[in-house]
Order: sequence, then structure tokens, then C-alpha cells
Amino acid sequence: NVFDDFFEFPFYDDKAEKKLYGHHAANLMKTDIQEHDDGYTLEMDLPGFKKEEIQIELNNGYMTISAAKGLDEDEKDKKSGKYIRRERYYGAYTRSFNVSEIDVEGIKAAYENGVLTLTMPKKAPVKPESKHLEIE
Repeated sequence: NVFDDFFEFPFYDDKAEKKLYGHHAANLMKTDIQEHDDGYTLEMDLPGFKKEEIQIELNNGYMTISAAKGLDEDEKDKKSGKYIRRERYYGAYTRSFNVSEIDVEGIKAAYENGVLTLTMPKKAPVKPESKHLEIE
């Protein structure tokens, strides 16, 4: 947006995001989650990342998705000359989600055209155990 640099709010610091992807940083890690009868589908926007730069960790009932990118500062392009503006630097993004109702063994991940898609089956419902209590 043309006005991003002019109308920055003091309570929101997005300068770190702008260093990594310029003004397009606001579009990173936008996530849609759909519920189905048997599970969920998560779609997350990660434009500009390679599959190898994305990590998915499952720990203590939470799934953490991380994406990290860096540029080699020593790399020089003799044909195109020097940079007059450079907005892409090293940076990392992370989001976590509660997956306590998910069968984590059945999660499948795919990454295509800058969109990470996870299909996550629901856990089978646990039936309460019947029990007879004796009164003391």
C-alpha cells in the first residue's frame, strides 16, 4: 500500500516483517481452517518459501509451523549491477495451533504454489467408561 510508510500506528511494529518481504509481509501465514465430518483442512499462505524452508513440529498437543528464509549477502550479480533498494532479508515466522482433538499420526502435508495444505483427521470420540461406585 502506498500509504504504509506515512500512516504507521505506534502500537503495531511491523518493521521486522517489512524487512523480510517489504509491504507483502502482511500476507504471510494467513490461514484458513475448514471443519469436515471426519477432520480439518488447514491452508496457510507462505509465498516465496521453498518446501525445505518450512518446518512443522508437534509437541504437547500443539502444532507449530515455522518458515525461515535468508539471502546470501556475498552473492553478486555482475550483469545487473548494484542494488539500489533491497527489501528481502533473513527472517522467520511462526504460528502455533492446538491439535488436542486431532489424530496427529494421520496428518498429511502438501505445499504447492505458496500454499501449505494440511489435512488433519479428528480423533475417534472417546466413549465414557461405565463404572459402578459403591457407597462407603
